Amino acid sequence: MFLTISTTGSAERPATDLGFLLHKHPEKAQRFSTSYGTAHVLYPEADPERCTAALLLEVDAVALVRRGKGKGRGGAPDAALAQYVNDRPYAASSLLAVALSAVFSSAMRGVCNARPELPGRPLPLRVEIPALPARGGPGLVGRLFEPLGWTVGAEPVALDGEFPQWGDSRYVRLVLEAETLTLAEALRHLYVLLPVLDDAKHYWVASDEVDKLLRAGAGWLPGHPEQRLITSRYLSRRWSLTREAMERLELVRLAETDDSDVEEIDNAVTAETESEEKPTPLAVQRREAILAALRAAGASRVLDLGCGQGQLVQALLRDPSFTEVVGVDVSVRALTIASRRLKLDRMGERQAARVKLLQGSLAYTDKRLRGYDAAVLSEVIEHLDLPRLPALEYAVFGAARPRTVLVTTPNVEYNVRWESLPAGHVRHGDHRFEWTRDEFRAWARMVAERHGYDMEFVPVGPDDPEVGPPTQMAVFVTAQEAKAA
Repeated sequence: MFLTISTTGSAERPATDLGFLLHKHPEKAQRFSTSYGTAHVLYPEADPERCTAALLLEVDAVALVRRGKGKGRGGAPDAALAQYVNDRPYAASSLLAVALSAVFSSAMRGVCNARPELPGRPLPLRVEIPALPARGGPGLVGRLFEPLGWTVGAEPVALDGEFPQWGDSRYVRLVLEAETLTLAEALRHLYVLLPVLDDAKHYWVASDEVDKLLRAGAGWLPGHPEQRLITSRYLSRRWSLTREAMERLELVRLAETDDSDVEEIDNAVTAETESEEKPTPLAVQRREAILAALRAAGASRVLDLGCGQGQLVQALLRDPSFTEVVGVDVSVRALTIASRRLKLDRMGERQAARVKLLQGSLAYTDKRLRGYDAAVLSEVIEHLDLPRLPALEYAVFGAARPRTVLVTTPNVEYNVRWESLPAGHVRHGDHRFEWTRDEFRAWARMVAERHGYDMEFVPVGPDDPEVGPPTQMAVFVTAQEAKAA
């Protein structure tokens, strides 16, 4: 993966000032370790008339896979061969953008203590990238860079030069030239737009990416004609993050138009209103009820059965009293998202030793699940067909047999309180059934009797006097444990 930045100069303003701006001496070849390989900075040419800095990123394909899927944690469920044979070591992508930010961080911020007058000075710049993925073709490359003051040359790369009839690949050879930009502006453009053109990122996009985008896009993104496309792609099309970023960009645009600060524009909500208590989402109330029940049971080793995207696992890990947390789900995709949410590839050894994510079906007995203090089935049973419930019941209560089992499920009687839920509809399209309070209690009592558990029912959420709580929870405790207590 290769990128060059060139500038020209004169005896009065030598091109080698580029070395001061990049904080990399032209007479040295330097190397920097990254999470996925090694970055090299060298100068193929460096004299007063012309200076070129090159960034060569050697991507370790094995490290890329290991950091994505190391020891069964994280990564996307790609085909095994595709993990090692792909374009990531060669085509400019978010890997190169991250390397730019890491290696040239001071230059990107516009900081040069040795020559403080240099960062604000526009330079004649030429940027060349031999292989750039461009989902949208050369036309999109122009639409992204030209409004920023660049002259764009984007030459499509043929799939095979010997077989022109095969057409062009999705890659271009990119040449950017500008006379009115500072180096910091150029680096920030590249940092944002390289992964946008690739339309992919090598790491999980979380809420902090919004702040990164707004910092790197300061001064140019609020007025860019392709702002929505840039924002959506940079944030991996996560609609909630995209909406947040667009709202904040609109505030910036309004502030610039009104020649005001963003804080002056964003004053529709008073401090008194901001302090008003907002209703706690039901999902949060459910997790809090589960955590309280687990603490009351004295559980330290916990199974989250049907863990989905890992929200409960994440909450359990925040409490050091839970010394071992195991998330189990049949969906590999859900486990991948859970791994990214938990940042398992970046987790310290001590914390990583507390958590495991396992792929498995709750319809079958699994010896890996035996011997735990507690198991949680949070909003799981309603996703199974009713004829399969006995298999889950035996796998959890009969075979795994933890001392405590928590089961939560929607209370269908409460559905009339959801204004947005049409009459007769279940809360989620994948729900195979939703029980009344009496139906859930009848099932739970039969399970407890068959497998030697005592049990109690706990409401989750506001307990409506007419229709009950939105979620119902059954707490099962082995009879021996209940007698000891």
